[in-house]
Amino acid sequence: MPARPPRLKQRREFQRLSAKGVRVARPGMAVQVLPAPGQTLRIGFTVTKKIGNAVTRNRAKRRLREAARLLLAPPGAPLPTGHELVLIGRDATATRDFATLMGDLRGALKQAGVALPDRARAAPAPALPAAAPAP
Repeated sequence: MPARPPRLKQRREFQRLSAKGVRVARPGMAVQVLPAPGQTLRIGFTVTKKIGNAVTRNRAKRRLREAARLLLAPPGAPLPTGHELVLIGRDATATRDFATLMGDLRGALKQAGVALPDRARAAPAPALPAAAPAP
């Protein structure tokens, strides 16, 4: 399992990104980006109570974490550097198709100017065993 990007955890870190960062919105999420030259990428996740109860909010955060892990820390690729990110869950985050959610994140990061790791250097996904032919 690939290493996850370091996290933003303190309230003041989230507030700094909110005040100084660039905000990019997509139907499945909003992303706040702040350049941090020379530093390893750090990422934070937040979902407000407006989205729903604790179960819904936690599901949205789990989906955001997994999308970020797959996109920003693919196996065999180094972590990107030079940015701090906050992914903000929206109403659609918990129920949106995961592939569409990944596309939302990819588009938001591209619009914000965050370079994604080179997928060619990433280890290929494990192949599923071949299905037995039907009799």
